[in-house]
Amino acid sequence: MTPLTDPTCPPLDLVDDLRRQGLITADVQFQTLYGGRTNHVWKVLGENGGKVLKLYRAALRNPLFRNDAELEAQCLSILEPAGFAPRLRAAGRHESGRWVFYDHAPGAPWREGVDAVAQLLRKLHGLAVSVPAPQGCNGSTDLARHGQNILNGCSSPDRHLLERLKPNEKVPPTNQTCLIHGDPVAGNILVAPSGLTLIDWQCPALGDPCEDLALFLSPAMQQIYRGAALTTMEEDQFLSAYDHTATVDRFHSLRRWYAWRMAAYCLWRAENGTPDYAAGFELELATL
Repeated sequence: MTPLTDPTCPPLDLVDDLRRQGLITADVQFQTLYGGRTNHVWKVLGENGGKVLKLYRAALRNPLFRNDAELEAQCLSILEPAGFAPRLRAAGRHESGRWVFYDHAPGAPWREGVDAVAQLLRKLHGLAVSVPAPQGCNGSTDLARHGQNILNGCSSPDRHLLERLKPNEKVPPTNQTCLIHGDPVAGNILVAPSGLTLIDWQCPALGDPCEDLALFLSPAMQQIYRGAALTTMEEDQFLSAYDHTATVDRFHSLRRWYAWRMAAYCLWRAENGTPDYAAGFELELATL
């Protein structure tokens, strides 16, 4: 992958291509958006709230969160009419990676108010839509395999600690799978007077809805994106507002598995140049 030497603005040949397609004007201005931790993202300043240009770093290999540009473009097209995602304007390929161009969603990253997030995810999980997403982890066997694959990429002594703490609860797969966002962390939920919008649809799946619950409630992910884990009261309030007893009960039976896998992921991130994940590792360890 060709490195992007100046992340404050897109590659000039990509800008020229967007101009030729009539997607941007000659005097357009770009503003770097720092919310994402994976791809290069810019706000394209202009009328009607502006647009967003996302350039995917194709060489990045993340063991927990996929980075699928084509799938994000399809999700935006399918889910925008229902209000779950911004409107897609265009998508294409550049030598530095694939890109998508979509309307800038109004609002600020989520900070508080768990009820609204629970209701948003509950509505998403009830959608009857056809999205060509891959199968997600489903049940303790899948989570054990996934977590171990992440741990296999770690080398510090904490890897052996996590292997000793591996849960032993057996939870079978569920037949009640659905479309899940796959990364509903605080930074990917925008709050505006008109409501909540989910962004960053690059890793959806057809899977267990508990996966989305676990990712939102994860102490590590809350710490990374919001600066603090949720309180026990907030967690209970979220699960109550989700209002689906069978899914909430299943989440409780799988919670240690999700915490174990997330601890493995935080360890992998900390070992691979992202030291702020060390605090997340400790938080997930406490859950175990």
